[in-house]
Amino acid sequence: MTKRDLIEEVVRLYPRYSRRDAEVIVNSVFASMADALRSGSRIEIRGLGSFVVKHRQAREGRNPKTGRVVSVPAKRVPFFKVGKELKLRVDGRAAGPAETPGDAPPPNPTSTSNAAGA
Repeated sequence: MTKRDLIEEVVRLYPRYSRRDAEVIVNSVFASMADALRSGSRIEIRGLGSFVVKHRQAREGRNPKTGRVVSVPAKRVPFFKVGKELKLRVDGRAAGPAETPGDAPPPNPTSTSNAAGA
């Protein structure tokens, strides 16, 4: 899906907005996200995942064409971590009651980790 497809989807789902309004909305969301990452903030979208900025240390690399050693400067790179719900949806499974984020599975009453059995 491209940004253009996303704008068209907003127009389809919300016909009260013009294509231009939908474009402004989508561009505003992306600009806000880019500004947040630029300032070092973390972005978390429930059901989708989170965006963070990772710091890469300066290092020595190789030019793949010549094989010469080159200096690669330190940099900040955006990183996206997929949320559990999105992973399950992409895999064709829906998050069940025990699989919803923040919920722990029920305790196992037949556990053999008690002190009497040792």
